[in-house]
Amino acid sequence: MVYQNLAKADPELWSLVKQEIKRQKIGIELIASENYISEAVLEALATPLINKYSEGYPGKRYYGGNEIIDQVERLAIARAKKLFGAEHVNVQPLSGSPANAAVYQAFLEPGDKVLALKLDHGGHLTHGHALNFSGKLYNFTPYEVDSKTEEINLDILYELAKEVKPKMIVAGFSAYSRSLDWKKIAAIAKEVGAYCFADISHTAGLIAAGLLASPVPYFDVVSTTTHKTLRGPRGAIIMCREKYAEKIDRAVFPGTQGGPHENVIAAKATAFLEALKPEWQNYSQQVLDNARCLATELQARGYRLVSGGTDNHLLIIDLRSQEISGREAEKILEKIGISVSRSTIPNDPNPPFKSSGLRLGTPAITTRGFKENEVRLVADLIDRALKSGGDEKTLGLLKKETNSLSEKFPIPSL
Repeated sequence: MVYQNLAKADPELWSLVKQEIKRQKIGIELIASENYISEAVLEALATPLINKYSEGYPGKRYYGGNEIIDQVERLAIARAKKLFGAEHVNVQPLSGSPANAAVYQAFLEPGDKVLALKLDHGGHLTHGHALNFSGKLYNFTPYEVDSKTEEINLDILYELAKEVKPKMIVAGFSAYSRSLDWKKIAAIAKEVGAYCFADISHTAGLIAAGLLASPVPYFDVVSTTTHKTLRGPRGAIIMCREKYAEKIDRAVFPGTQGGPHENVIAAKATAFLEALKPEWQNYSQQVLDNARCLATELQARGYRLVSGGTDNHLLIIDLRSQEISGREAEKILEKIGISVSRSTIPNDPNPPFKSSGLRLGTPAITTRGFKENEVRLVADLIDRALKSGGDEKTLGLLKKETNSLSEKFPIPSL
């Protein structure tokens, strides 16, 4: 993409943008929630659609001049419905947290009881953390992974649901490497008289490809971000049964948001079209293959993985046996050009800022074209860096290897 006007108008900002472009080009991105959008999605984000104010919904706007904008939004909705088999889709949520806020507002009253996966067991801040709006407004009871398998035990969840009698059960995660039995969770919710809400922000792209099970046929409402494995712009959508359409739409606007970002909605539409193409399944399968390869290679080098492996695009390393914290590991890998994110592990003895785990994901490297051979090289780079003792000379040499590998696989949109 050409940035010549930006370079002339704001050289100070352009200098920073160039530095970030270089960082992305020569580095390896293993943050599970990041990916690289296509040139088409990037161009959609930069369209003059950003100029239009469009409070309301297609055919029911509070501003004039939205005839074409209505068509853009309807196109995004139609593609999302087709992609996920959803009865109703709202494409206006600005991000994952606002989407979840709208879901809660639509179905709950302040103080209502909710069950959700505990944060240090793989959940998300918006699933009831005490410092988040969700934990402040609603009465969350966390469920946990099994202490032995480190997987969610649905029999225990069932007993907890019968005891708590929540108004909603939330299923979804930000750091859980196993699949979920959506049908069984929905059945538990139905039996205890609760709404069932799935947050598939991390696995949406894999679900769209048909490689992981979808909660859409079973759940009352489903939210997802549109980046991560879906490889679209930063934003979100909410899917629900038709009978809840008005409830969800009112919760998004005017409940929690004003005017939507129509250029982002256009980019969502383009991303949905890309995910509807046959090659999307091939890409998503490679994401899974790369994640499993990375898990196997790290285990072969002596690293313990939470739950023993992965069913999706991410994995969590338990670093306690390495006598290094997640924060220290993150900083070391950053020095060699590999971006990762620290993560809590179940019942983590350390606070989140100095957590005991490291979360790795394969969507971004797969977009660049990495396959198993390259993943093995990445695993070796990680291992040598973490076992270097922080030696600057060793890390410098490893960074050259990282850069050399990265330069062989250009980022599509840069």
